[in-house]
Amino acid sequence: MPDMHPIREDLRATLDARRDLGPDYEAALVDSFAERLDATIAARVRAEVDAYGPRPKARKKSDGGGAAMIPIALGSMALGIPLTAIAGSYAEGPGILLVWIAIVIINIASAGAIASRR
Repeated sequence: MPDMHPIREDLRATLDARRDLGPDYEAALVDSFAERLDATIAARVRAEVDAYGPRPKARKKSDGGGAAMIPIALGSMALGIPLTAIAGSYAEGPGILLVWIAIVIINIASAGAIASRR
């Protein structure tokens, strides 16, 4: 860690100057010391960042694509019910089977597409 003596010496010099100059110059002395203190702190922070490097970027949490699958699952159910009724009224058992096989294939393809994007 950098030496604390220069900033302490600056503070002592500022206090001595305040005693010598009086309270009329107090605001200017405080501002001057605050600027030097800010510069010292900034230099220390830069030194620490240079020594350790920047922080690694946070990775996004992945739920495995589960959140992306919710609309697909709900859409499948919403479309599956009326399509089952339509297919059942026209083609009976084979029509219902065909509708649900198509829905399953679409869901599997969507899950594969979402998994490949990760």
